[in-house]
Amino acid sequence: MLGWELPPHNSGGLGVACYQLARALAEQGAQIDFVLPFATPVDGGDFMTIHHVTSRRAHPGALAYGDDFDSIRPVQNSYKQFITEHVATNKPQVIHAHDWLTYEAGIHAKELTGAPLVAHVHATEFDRAGGERGNPIIHDIELHGLMMADRIIAVSHATKRLIVERYHIPASKIEVIHNSVDAESVSYDSSQQTMYTYVRSLQSEGYLAVMTIGRLTLQKGLTYFLHACAKAAQHSDHMVFIIAGDGEQRNELLQLSADLGIADKVLFTGFVRGAAWRELYDVADVFVMSSVSEPFGLTALEAAVHDTAIALTRQSGVGEVLTNVMKYDYWDIDRLADQLVNIASSTALRHELAIGARRNFASISWRTAADKLLSHYKTLTAGVNA
Repeated sequence: MLGWELPPHNSGGLGVACYQLARALAEQGAQIDFVLPFATPVDGGDFMTIHHVTSRRAHPGALAYGDDFDSIRPVQNSYKQFITEHVATNKPQVIHAHDWLTYEAGIHAKELTGAPLVAHVHATEFDRAGGERGNPIIHDIELHGLMMADRIIAVSHATKRLIVERYHIPASKIEVIHNSVDAESVSYDSSQQTMYTYVRSLQSEGYLAVMTIGRLTLQKGLTYFLHACAKAAQHSDHMVFIIAGDGEQRNELLQLSADLGIADKVLFTGFVRGAAWRELYDVADVFVMSSVSEPFGLTALEAAVHDTAIALTRQSGVGEVLTNVMKYDYWDIDRLADQLVNIASSTALRHELAIGARRNFASISWRTAADKLLSHYKTLTAGVNA
């Protein structure tokens, strides 16, 4: 299994999904060699053998998707060289590569060993560029990886359609396997509240806490989110908006909140993890995923675990499994504003949405995802064209 990050040194949902999927596979008997670019401790990762391409220590979110492309290429070349040496003495039965960052190494491993290649698509460059063209070199890497793969795993039907339409890959080659969330990993003991005291004090005065979390990038649609927040605040004065995460749009969003006249209502937490991350879900009354293009969206499932009312853009793949939520098009700021006002004015609606999302979440699991993957592994290794 070829990946780029694992918790706790992850910049987003990719590392979490890789970790949880690998653990579920290991519980089903799979023996996994997981290759990472950097040396980094992985909490509870003893269910698999973790290899590090370089002994250089990683920092949280090292070389994430938004980092400089020229900085990533040398690391990918070292990754590929490591694979050459590794497979010489450790021939895999299956090569499972996660996203464009590892596709070249995956193709190289396939050429050296003849083992089947599974390309797992958590996001495409079209998604990361907010639906636009993006980096042409990354597109070339993605296309080559998808063409060379023996099987492609897409995290949503929306992602599968994008792969077919933009990369012209046969639909029969692509299997949709939805992500899940380990409820225990995001659970929080409400009796141990230690942070966000300002937000809780506002809630005690009748304020609604609306939260979104993720990288502060074009893909996440946060400028639309802030415009909707400003409109909602005109109709319901008792709202506070929380934006958690970091990224290249941070200063732009700070300025926009001021320009819209809601700087006193918008709280920027910066990047959060651990107890601060879990408590943030606990304190939120409403979770919004405002993404312009979101292949899946693990954060919405994490919110569902906390019995939180959820609003999603129709451009978010997680909406395929979370159906008891409010939905809107990312550009429709009036609709999102109306939804927030309706939730703020109806405790019953907020409760109904929270219970419905939790019920949706109960119907999916990493165990199911692992079972589907193992079935594909067995088919591929038996020499049958899946």
